[in-house]
Amino acid sequence: MKKDIHPKYNIATKATCACGAVFYVGSTISEIKIEICSQCHPFYTGNEKIMDTAGRVERFNKRRAATAKVKK
Repeated sequence: MKKDIHPKYNIATKATCACGAVFYVGSTISEIKIEICSQCHPFYTGNEKIMDTAGRVERFNKRRAATAKVKK
């Protein structure tokens, strides 16, 4: 490796999540702010939320029901 061209690697970089969780990871920057982590992500917590914007879920279910009637 060439000298003095690589960024300094920090072993204990503080990664702060929007939910308040703090993790220490290795990185080339001194502080990381993240929006979602393993303590608040629905896949890891098991709390899945469906965010229905503009009634898209209802429209999908309505079209699916209409298609099922046609197939019968």
